[in-house]
Amino acid sequence: MRVAPPDDDHDCGWKVYAKVQEARLVEVEQKLAAMLRLFERKSEKGKSTKLPPPVPPTPAGPEETQRKREALAALRAATVQTEHVAVPVPDVERRCPSCASEKLRTVGEGKSSTVYEYVQPFFRKRVYQRETLSCRCGHIVTAPAPDRVGDKTRYGASFIAHLVVSKCAHSIPQYRLEKEYRNLGIPMSRSTMCSLLHRAAAELRPIYNATLALVADSADVHADETSVRQQDRKQRSFLWAFVTRDVVAYCYAPSRSGETPLRVLGSSQGRLVVDQHTGYNAVTKPGGRIRAGCLAHARRKIFEQNEHPETKEALDLIADIYRIEADAKKRDIRGTEDHLTLRREHSRPLLARLLRWGHRHRSAFEPRSGMGRAIRYLLRHFRELGCFLRYSTIPPDNNIAEAALRRVALGRANYLFVGNEDAGHDFAALYTLVATCEKHAVNPLDYLADVLLRVQKHPAERVRELLPDRWTTTRR
Repeated sequence: MRVAPPDDDHDCGWKVYAKVQEARLVEVEQKLAAMLRLFERKSEKGKSTKLPPPVPPTPAGPEETQRKREALAALRAATVQTEHVAVPVPDVERRCPSCASEKLRTVGEGKSSTVYEYVQPFFRKRVYQRETLSCRCGHIVTAPAPDRVGDKTRYGASFIAHLVVSKCAHSIPQYRLEKEYRNLGIPMSRSTMCSLLHRAAAELRPIYNATLALVADSADVHADETSVRQQDRKQRSFLWAFVTRDVVAYCYAPSRSGETPLRVLGSSQGRLVVDQHTGYNAVTKPGGRIRAGCLAHARRKIFEQNEHPETKEALDLIADIYRIEADAKKRDIRGTEDHLTLRREHSRPLLARLLRWGHRHRSAFEPRSGMGRAIRYLLRHFRELGCFLRYSTIPPDNNIAEAALRRVALGRANYLFVGNEDAGHDFAALYTLVATCEKHAVNPLDYLADVLLRVQKHPAERVRELLPDRWTTTRR
């Protein structure tokens, strides 16, 4: 008995089932590959043969070299305390090695040798002896008490500033700070540290609110969010970052909904550079801000599928777009009309070729596969991804906001969680001021030590004078 050959044109339930299982297998393989990438190198840099050989740097002339040396010496003189130590010639060597004469004379100031030493930091305890006067009538007059950060606080503003910077700039957990303070002779419990951090946030709240108000006033805003753990709840909370030309602001929220962007940005106008999270839809709807996409997100999705040879063309096109941005930076024309002209002349054709690449390969991959999703992301959001071609003041990606969240990610790895929602809001305020200081090259220690006292007596209507970018011109 002969068996009939299989008919590929027949239609039955098993054939449909096989197709469904094949699609599911592809999806599972893509998820497995994504999980394995968590243990691989995080760099997205790829080898490129299109770059010209490196050009050796042009040696600086003697005048330029002398100028740099003088600038470096001035910086060291301003930040490093100098101590002069006299080193006499030993008695056994105070004679001429040639004629054995002991009548030697001093030659100028001698030769100098510079050695940088580390002096362990220390805390100073100040006891204010407040003069007290009395009158025969029984009245007592006492000298005023020193300014404090809160009533009956034994720790000065500079001490609290050091604590805030250690926690929010260096991401040092409190149990490590407890050890450090003990080694410096200042035993301090973690509960006391928590109280001081929350006290600092309460005092700095007016400056934080003024910073948030500046975000809505900015024409260009970058935003992103990341999850944090709150000790008293099972669900993840989120810390949002809003970056403008002048400030880096953080907001804490128990959810990832659009309530936070709406509260910060409201109905303000301008551009908002974000990813495709739907939480930003509330402020980018018609009549709101213009939504700009992130080319780095699109590139990352394509790079993760670099086992497919088709990705090389797309990655090269995106690399060419970034070379144009690097050229604009080198020519110092970023944000100008010349920059916009450069983008329209060179970047627009590259982005068009990238879209054609997506249309050409879209049908070759399953929609639910990794490559299919990467191509679909590129084609679905091409208008947002090309927004930088219409406005010279925004970059092609949202890397500036992602970089602002690095300090949050490092803190999340070190001290794991925040205690409650109020603590999350307090840390958002402290993160904001420390990050804005660093953005404007302001020493956060000096800034916080000053404004923690000044904000208590500063007029509320002039609180913006205490923002980090204006503080250097208004400090006492």
